[in-house]
Amino acid sequence: MAHPRSAVDVLAGLLADLAAESAVLDELVTGLPAEDWARATPAEGWTIAHQIAHLAWTDDYATLAARDPEGFGTALGDLFGELLAAGDPVEAGAREGAAAEPAILLARWRAGREQLRAALARTPADAKLPWFGPPMKPASMATARLMETWAHGQDVADALGVTPEPTDRLRHIAHLGLRTLGFAFALHRRPAPEQPVRLELTAPDGGLWSIGPADAADVVTGPALDFCLLVTQRRHRDDLALRATGPVADAWLPIAQAFAGGPGKGRQPLG
Repeated sequence: MAHPRSAVDVLAGLLADLAAESAVLDELVTGLPAEDWARATPAEGWTIAHQIAHLAWTDDYATLAARDPEGFGTALGDLFGELLAAGDPVEAGAREGAAAEPAILLARWRAGREQLRAALARTPADAKLPWFGPPMKPASMATARLMETWAHGQDVADALGVTPEPTDRLRHIAHLGLRTLGFAFALHRRPAPEQPVRLELTAPDGGLWSIGPADAADVVTGPALDFCLLVTQRRHRDDLALRATGPVADAWLPIAQAFAGGPGKGRQPLG
């Protein structure tokens, strides 16, 4: 009988998967001519440089949350002050980072993600780290960073006309997508559903991922890749082969959101 993995082993596995996901995106941008860093991506107003700058900016704050939770709280207060004074600090962070030379920006992202890995690896598994959304444990933080790295990597791939190979790392994003169901409803000022939802997703290798209560009447089925594209708001539901069975599942898919922050704008149908 297999023994359950310890929290330390789980975190180590997540950090390894985060590193692997980062390496995929790193390979996409390494060696790009400077003009390609200025290519527009599907995110309105964001170039490839903005995408990498945002990841570097967010990694810096995640590292601060792990190393100095009180300092993160102070920094968060300063950010809200900036928001009131001059607009969205997330946009400002991406814009400022994107202004750097590509080689400098890439080096910053590489150094920052390594600092984050080391900081999370040293953090007690049961610690609750402050964040822009609800506080989270180190394993959840690693999962969230993997999700965002994959999502922004998808934007970069779209800009370059590349189709990334889906991997089993999508399972982390699928789990996060389901865990944030109540959060998505709250963002849209709707009460959290009392009925659970189950995912029945086709994995990249053709297997089946069943996530959620086995007896749930509300079910979402389809490719795991499509579900991950939906909850990261990289594709519109109309362009995905997802099927919702039950009123909760059907109401959830149009508003699904696995990332912190306000309700995303989502993407328009490709057709």
